[in-house]
Amino acid sequence: MTFASILRAFGLDRELTPARLALLLLAAALANSPLTAQDSAPAPFPPPAPPSNLSTSAEPILLFDEPEADDAVTARLNEIDEKLAALDEAQKALADKTAKGIVFPGTRNNTVQLNGRIHADYWAFPGSDAGIDAFEGTDPQDRFIFRRMRFGVKGDIRDNMEYKIEMEFAEGAEPQYRDVYIGFNDLPVLQTVLIGNQKRPYGLDHLNSSRYNIFIERPFIIEAFNQDARRLGIVSYGVSDDEAWNWRYGVYNMELTQNDAGYIGDHYQLEGAGRLANTWWYDESSDGRGYAHWAVSGTIAHPDGDGGTVIAPGPPTVRVHQNEARFRTRPEARSTSRWLNTGRIAGAQWYELLGLEKVVNVGPLQVVGELQNVWLQRSAAAGDDLWFWGGYAYVAYMLTGEHVPWERDGGVLGRVKPFENFFLVNRASGGHGGGWGAWQIAARYSYADLSDGGINGGVGNSLTLGMNWYWNPNARLQFNYIHGWIDDHAPVNGFTEGEYDIIGARAMVDF
Repeated sequence: MTFASILRAFGLDRELTPARLALLLLAAALANSPLTAQDSAPAPFPPPAPPSNLSTSAEPILLFDEPEADDAVTARLNEIDEKLAALDEAQKALADKTAKGIVFPGTRNNTVQLNGRIHADYWAFPGSDAGIDAFEGTDPQDRFIFRRMRFGVKGDIRDNMEYKIEMEFAEGAEPQYRDVYIGFNDLPVLQTVLIGNQKRPYGLDHLNSSRYNIFIERPFIIEAFNQDARRLGIVSYGVSDDEAWNWRYGVYNMELTQNDAGYIGDHYQLEGAGRLANTWWYDESSDGRGYAHWAVSGTIAHPDGDGGTVIAPGPPTVRVHQNEARFRTRPEARSTSRWLNTGRIAGAQWYELLGLEKVVNVGPLQVVGELQNVWLQRSAAAGDDLWFWGGYAYVAYMLTGEHVPWERDGGVLGRVKPFENFFLVNRASGGHGGGWGAWQIAARYSYADLSDGGINGGVGNSLTLGMNWYWNPNARLQFNYIHGWIDDHAPVNGFTEGEYDIIGARAMVDF
């Protein structure tokens, strides 16, 4: 009997299975035994008779035919293959993260994510008259500065908490904090609650991240009514299931404490503020290239119109708190002084803010506008009630066809992603290769009236032309040309009005 005939006899010429593998080894042993060797001597005993169930036909005899067992083994092997593939993908993902760097938290089951941004600015003042020189305190000087130089960490804390700490180092010897809070997620009704330093919710342009805003600096009225935006507060954030609606509301202290030791004083100067936003159109089929949004926001604030500095029995001077009824802003550029400024309004008791905003985006074209009003009540001895107001409108267009994304869960602008990043490299075959990134142009008109009832903070008008060159989703170069004029200002060295031209540029990156 040959080895091939043994295979056929035991049905081993079919697909190999574990059971057939064992029989294969047995067949090999039989093929090499004296009973099967063709040139061997006759066996001393006659070979045993074959089993009665063996057939002499050419059809193989299946001693071990276990299809159910074979199917189970095959299914198990497939399951192992799937797990190995998943493990391989996880290993590749871990290798990618390791290549980028990993930060490990100091406690178990928590996460840490690093983030930061660098905004390097150049500002020039090619034209300013004597009135502007008076408001600035001198002839406005050109400057190279770091507008922002931030570094922070954020993450999750088991089971439904989060945190964020963000520090600003652009002030040089006096670093300040920005977003600093702890929070709870997935709460009934309230959804997310943050406790700490965070943005007050009025004004789209301030709720937008400085990483994504179209112009280098924010409009007059947005910065005047909400200087630096962030305050200590307890705030609830919510969004509807379809992300068409989002809202935020809470209680804040009015003082800008991020460069102080906190708030000290018995008059808490609290305000209740909120914003309700609706994305009433969002084109899912184009992945959000078309959308429209409106929102209403406001606050009821209780400043201390009689607040001031308290002198301790001995040195040093102890600052308890100051009157937070004050509205001021720079000329939509980085000047030394704030050219529109009401000063601290004595006798202020309450004020209310109402803001309206609108956004329409169709492909590469975007149109945005905001209007804000403040009504302030003073004590009878201080004078009549006051009304300050202003707004802005801009139009922007992506020359290379991209669009400005919209974050529906927060009602704010998102990150522009160029179709092709900017780069320039040498080709291996000779010559150069590169990409041009994304290009955007924009124009804005801005207005603020901070003069009423004997308070002459000034009336400002500004026209800004802008161009943005997006190198990649995380870096861009911005150019702004600003022409503005101010009138109805409280006299400074006899001047109540002025006109100016400003050129600005910013190189920025975030990670």
